[in-house]
Amino acid sequence: MKQGDTMNHATKMRETGTYRPYVDCLLDEFESRAERPVIRYEGTNVTGRALRSAVYRYARALEALGIERGSLVALFAPNRPDAIAIRYAANLIGAAAIYLPAVVDADRRAALLARIEPTLLVVFPETARLVPEATSLRVIQVGCGDAATRLDVLANAQSDKPLPGRSAPNELAVIVSSGGTTGVPKSSCRSFSAYSALVKAPRDEQRRQLVNGPLAYLSQVLVDTTLAGGGTVVLERRYNPAATLAAIEVERITDLLLVEPQLFETMDHRDVPYRDLSSLRSIAHVGGSAPPVLRRRAIARFGPVLTHLYGASEAGLVSTLAPPESSKPALLDCAGRVRVGVDVRFRHTNGALAASGQPGNIEVRSAAVAQGYWNQPQEATLKFRNGWCLTGDVGFIDKDGYLHVLGRANDIRRIAGRTIAPVDIEDVLCRLPDVRFAAAFAANGGIGDELWRVVVEPWAGRRVDVVRCLRALDVAFDETVASQVRLTQSRSIALTEQGKVDRSAIMRAAPSHASEGPYHAEIRF
Repeated sequence: MKQGDTMNHATKMRETGTYRPYVDCLLDEFESRAERPVIRYEGTNVTGRALRSAVYRYARALEALGIERGSLVALFAPNRPDAIAIRYAANLIGAAAIYLPAVVDADRRAALLARIEPTLLVVFPETARLVPEATSLRVIQVGCGDAATRLDVLANAQSDKPLPGRSAPNELAVIVSSGGTTGVPKSSCRSFSAYSALVKAPRDEQRRQLVNGPLAYLSQVLVDTTLAGGGTVVLERRYNPAATLAAIEVERITDLLLVEPQLFETMDHRDVPYRDLSSLRSIAHVGGSAPPVLRRRAIARFGPVLTHLYGASEAGLVSTLAPPESSKPALLDCAGRVRVGVDVRFRHTNGALAASGQPGNIEVRSAAVAQGYWNQPQEATLKFRNGWCLTGDVGFIDKDGYLHVLGRANDIRRIAGRTIAPVDIEDVLCRLPDVRFAAAFAANGGIGDELWRVVVEPWAGRRVDVVRCLRALDVAFDETVASQVRLTQSRSIALTEQGKVDRSAIMRAAPSHASEGPYHAEIRF
């Protein structure tokens, strides 16, 4: 389809009501809440009028810089209202946008930027250090630098009168980063129509969503769905367990999302008994590993508000286990029911589809599935096939219709006729009195006869008896399983910028050889 034809098609869809870009919906929402807060940031309210005005000003500023349909605006964005307004502004004029993850490793960060190839890179005082020194990219700053190179200064000189949206439904709108737990993050992309469908939300004006995770990941979707539904976003710069508990009490938070290591850290924090958490309706958790014993502990600490989500940046949200079902002990090992509009199937390693109830590699199809990876055709071919997303996870649906996710296919072993997944190992270890948290995965991606790598984190002031841990695995499974476990204890398990377990960092830190004997125990502090 030619560009002119696409524009005519977009206009026609707008006129007939079959397509409405999410930014148009949000701007209408901001207008209807002109004097009411839509975002609360650092104790200050951002009204609908203020955010709407910022979007129009930034849109004109971007146009003045030559940004248009087909352009790609990348942001090393801290959690700030300006960063949200700039993405909306880019999408309003038909350009695509991506929040770049703050990858710690400079080489990986440079590789990511080289792959993304943005038309414009936007940075802030907190993120200017992330730009590679020898970059040839066009960089503009917000809140720092010379006035001539500041996007906010240019925007302040612009009109805040409404601009018509210029997006086309089938053109690129948003690129979302993966967690990057095993290397350079992948970047899944969605068109304007697909992303608009993804963030369409039911009306919920009582929702007060705490957003303290990096905007590069699921947080941006939470912001959009909350605002589109008439709710309020309480935006914090970063996650901190004590600050999270304080915000719930002070801001009367109703909804919160944490990746699982953060959920477990927050529920174990000493402030939990002393904070008023009665406003909470839902604490959603994602991240790939939630041993039932830890989910049970979270319910005991927070009450029946736990919501378990299964999905991925490429696949969207697949299933949900929400209250009150999430409090039933018999369901704590599942990921809930598959959402309406989502198709799930399971495939054996030989390529055949699994029969009902049989475990297999999970494949997902829905309107929320990404259209592919940006500038990664080979990886996209392996991940997306004929509208289906191949998640890389193994699971099954039980006779009652609940989805069970066993873990990544590369982490799962079939031993003595039994399927052993990392979450099985973690659950056994987290039941021991000295273990606060555990993370397990297959070394070297589970290829050949490599061992499982397991890291256990003790409670504060304690040490873990590593031999006792391995004996517990022996009792739960058998010596064949225990003998394949390399177990290390650490005062703090390495996490990514998103808060997920950093598999790469753990692999780099652990020795590459096994000890003699049936139990492999290594102490590291």
